[in-house]
Amino acid sequence: MGSAYYGVAAGGVAEKAKLRGVVFDMDGTLTVPVIDFGAMYREVLGENTYTAMRSRNPNGSIDILHHIETLSPPAQKKAYEEGLITRNVKQSVDIFHVRFGMEFNPALSREFRPYKPDPAPLLHICEAWDVQPTEVMMIGDSLHDDVVCGKRAGAFTCLLDESGRYGAHESLSEGLRPDFKVSSLVEVLSLLEAHFELTPHSQIDREKISGAGR
Repeated sequence: MGSAYYGVAAGGVAEKAKLRGVVFDMDGTLTVPVIDFGAMYREVLGENTYTAMRSRNPNGSIDILHHIETLSPPAQKKAYEEGLITRNVKQSVDIFHVRFGMEFNPALSREFRPYKPDPAPLLHICEAWDVQPTEVMMIGDSLHDDVVCGKRAGAFTCLLDESGRYGAHESLSEGLRPDFKVSSLVEVLSLLEAHFELTPHSQIDREKISGAGR
């Protein structure tokens, strides 16, 4: 599957927008998750609650985090201690940085609230970078978390769908439809070069200096 761009100018040619930053999801996008989520959810929620939540959404993900936040403080503490805290926590992000010799900054973990699909994490990164959300792309493997987060923030969105589980782009509802859809991260660089005016860090710094003097 090749990458696809779905924003087109009035003349029928895709316009190149200025892009100053790319934000990546980690689990399932930059790394392969090795968590048995079913077992973890059963442990945290209990068999009856898990079965009930799964029956309401048999083909989708279970929004376990929002469910836990409806519990009493002691129950929340117990749930996090029983396994949820190991998913996307700061320690995992730190291990990723060391293992692959690269560092993402800012790197937000589950400790940052509210979490995706709320746009707050992406907006926080944009503020830290001093760029507008319209100058950033959110890339991730979750339609309901990563893409929705990016769309709510006003950023460009790219869905990584390696297995084709989300189907054709046209089958997605307007509220979930990403600007781009790729089957491999290898496609991302050529996609960015083809559809965006990429602004080097040195040019961004010069623009900031020039803007500060106005």
